[in-house]
Amino acid sequence: MSTTQSDRLRGLLEPLVSAKELHLEEIEVSRAGRRRVLRVIVDSEDGVELDTCAELSRSISETLDETDAMGEGEYVLEVSSPGADRPLTEHRHYVRATGRLARLTLDEGGELVARILGVDDEGLDLEVPGVKGRKPTSRRVAFDEISRARVEIEFNRKDKKEEEA
Repeated sequence: MSTTQSDRLRGLLEPLVSAKELHLEEIEVSRAGRRRVLRVIVDSEDGVELDTCAELSRSISETLDETDAMGEGEYVLEVSSPGADRPLTEHRHYVRATGRLARLTLDEGGELVARILGVDDEGLDLEVPGVKGRKPTSRRVAFDEISRARVEIEFNRKDKKEEEA
């Protein structure tokens, strides 16, 4: 997608997304056969409900029908929230992932899997799981040391409600 089209779409869609108290994470236009696919990824601190995606999709569709932002050809509109394993790129992503296990690729070349205990303006406070029966250790990592980060999916993790019970 050209920068001009991307900027124009972002300008059109940002107010609609903000009106639903959501963050516009990503806009992507790709080809699927003869059609194009416009993928709009939105999120919030509390997640995104399916009904909210449906309402936003209708609103975006109406707005795009009133403009020529997508040109004359057919396209498919997809509005969704990011997947559970989406990259952590914004400060708010890390805040939302507090308590979760994350895989960090560090600038120095190493990789670290640790639980995010706290987030501030400079970086993360982590708990690195112990190996072979050893106790977990604490570690501090600055944001500028992280080249990539993703939440690790945990199938056996107790949720907050279970931990509080």
